[in-house]
Amino acid sequence: MKLITVTLNPAVDATVTLDRLERGYVHRAKSIRHDAGGKGVNVASCLADWGLDVAATGLLGRENAGVFEALFRAKRIEDRFVRADGATRTNIKLVDSDATTDINLPGLTATRELLTEAEATLLTLAEPGALVVLAGSLPLGCPPDHYGRLIARLQSRGVRVLLDTSGDALADALAGPALPWAIKPNRDELAEWAGQPLNTVRHIAAQAQRLREQGLGLVAVSMGEQGALFATEHGVLHAQLPATAVASTVGAGDAMVAGIAAALAEQADTERVARLAVAFAVAKLGLAGPNLPSATIVADLAERVSLRPISTPGNQA
Repeated sequence: MKLITVTLNPAVDATVTLDRLERGYVHRAKSIRHDAGGKGVNVASCLADWGLDVAATGLLGRENAGVFEALFRAKRIEDRFVRADGATRTNIKLVDSDATTDINLPGLTATRELLTEAEATLLTLAEPGALVVLAGSLPLGCPPDHYGRLIARLQSRGVRVLLDTSGDALADALAGPALPWAIKPNRDELAEWAGQPLNTVRHIAAQAQRLREQGLGLVAVSMGEQGALFATEHGVLHAQLPATAVASTVGAGDAMVAGIAAALAEQADTERVARLAVAFAVAKLGLAGPNLPSATIVADLAERVSLRPISTPGNQA
């Protein structure tokens, strides 16, 4: 199965490690690192670490493309990004002992010509039976229905789409006549889409299952330390695996998307999808940047994931 990730609004992730972040104070950083980032780039990086062939496309600024090109060369990711004048945005991540604070800067403005070129590149790559991961926010200048239009065109070619976005881009994609095959919101993004608080695992499971019943094949919801939910036609599974070491939470959700994609490439059942998705996310927590440890470590973690069914209205498991 051909695996393709699309990142229209990538970023250079500048991760600054501090002892403690306090508003209004001058801080002395312990360290800083720069990684090629953006959801689809992170997904492609993790898939490559798992040993899969993957192509990455989208829009990339020429001025600072070097950090991305180095990643693609090192991991043998097929680089099909469309280059644009200017620099790719930088996302600043302030990490202390308590949490990660994100400061996302504005990125490139996507012109109609750039979007047309990026779409043509994607359609050239997306052969029937392929899996396309559409991931991240839409850039400035991009209409909110862009993902919805891409999904429709890809579906007409027999391509499955895994969508990981939020806000208006997610709402528009879920309102269109052509739905993605799978989505992976986190619980806050799902609550925003639903327009109501989702305070318990059972509430989240019920909302995920209702959404899936609109025509999606899979709704996966990441819940941080509470693990993740996976809603399919067979019901809802709650998957958990405690993290033993946390180097950085940045990109853990993207690693989960990569785990879902890797399992779908195996044509795996729901249990395998859940195990591999959670294992990818937990394995990534132990490393900085969009990286996974060895396949042996990830496979061992997948075996240790605990699974239990969640009953929802109409699904009394």
